[in-house]
Amino acid sequence: MAVDYPPAKEPNVPISRLLAALASAAVLSLGTGSAVHAAPAEQAGDDPCAHQQAQVTKAEDALARVTAVFDHQQTKVERLQEKLAAATTTEEQAKLQSKLDKAMTQKQHAKKDKKAQLQRLAKAGERLADCQAANPA
Repeated sequence: MAVDYPPAKEPNVPISRLLAALASAAVLSLGTGSAVHAAPAEQAGDDPCAHQQAQVTKAEDALARVTAVFDHQQTKVERLQEKLAAATTTEEQAKLQSKLDKAMTQKQHAKKDKKAQLQRLAKAGERLADCQAANPA
């Protein structure tokens, strides 16, 4: 039993109208963006190292996220290794070995990300320390 659907109608909106809407949206988003970026610069006058402190805080938060991902990947690898050791059939072992290989690759990427984030945090900390040394309170 076949069901006949009516042919899909194409929208009646001309291309020029769509382009005009996209262009106006882009102009509006750019116009409000400059006002948002101007506000923090005016407030940063109180503390000369506020930007560096914000970068350190941002780097610490990112490190926490990356560390959580790394810990999750490490746990995943350990679970898959246990399942692989307990696998009885060759098919099951092959499937688990494939999953383990993928998880090991993801763990290595997470490890590299964590190392890179530690470097970013160290550099941000150095910049903050340099700023605080240059601008004693």
